[in-house]
Amino acid sequence: MFLSKPSSLALPPDSPLRAEDPHYEGIKRLMLTLLLFYSKQSKSIRGANAVYHRITSHVDKPDIYEVFQLEKTFKTTFSLLVLHMWLVLRRLKEEGKDGVKFGQYIYETYNHDVELRVSKAGVNLLLTKWMKELEKIFYGNIVKYDTAISPEASQDDLVNVIWRNVYADEGSEPMDAAATPAVQALARYTRREATCLSLTDKE
Repeated sequence: MFLSKPSSLALPPDSPLRAEDPHYEGIKRLMLTLLLFYSKQSKSIRGANAVYHRITSHVDKPDIYEVFQLEKTFKTTFSLLVLHMWLVLRRLKEEGKDGVKFGQYIYETYNHDVELRVSKAGVNLLLTKWMKELEKIFYGNIVKYDTAISPEASQDDLVNVIWRNVYADEGSEPMDAAATPAVQALARYTRREATCLSLTDKE
C-alpha cells in the first residue's frame, strides 16, 4: 500500500468497493426515473459518496497511523482527511468544470462527515464555530499543499508543510530529528498518491 510502485487507483470490475447503479427494469425503473434516481445530479452524489468512502477507508485504517508514527486523535485524523481530500480535488481540477463540480459534491460529503466526527468527539456546544474554524484550516492547508507541490517548490517544501499541518502542535518548534523520517515518509506517500491519481481515469 505504502511502498508499491505508482499505478492507477481504478477499482477492478469485481471489486466490492465499486459503486454500480442497480439495473432495474419495468415499473420499478420507471418509478426511480420519475424520482430522478438516474439523473446526472443523483449519479454524481452517489459517485461522490463512493469516492469519499475510499478516502475514509484509508484514513480510518490503523496502518496509516502506525506506518507514519501518528497518534490517532481527532487532530491527526482530520489532518489526514484534509490531505487526502486535497489529493482527490487536485486530480479532479484536471478534468475542468465537470471535475470541479464533482469535487464540490465530495466536499459536501466530507463536510457532513467532519461534522459527525466533531460531534462524536464530544463537541456539541459551539459546533458552528468549530466547523467554521475547521473550514478555515481546510482551505488554508489546500493552498499550502498546492504551493508545496508546485514546479517552483523545493523538495523540502512538502515535508515542511506536512510537518506543520499533520504532526506539529500549534506554535511548536521546527521539525525535530526524531520525527523527520516519519514526516519524510508521509511526504513520499503523498507524492506517490498524487502520481497514482494522475494515472487514474476520471471514470
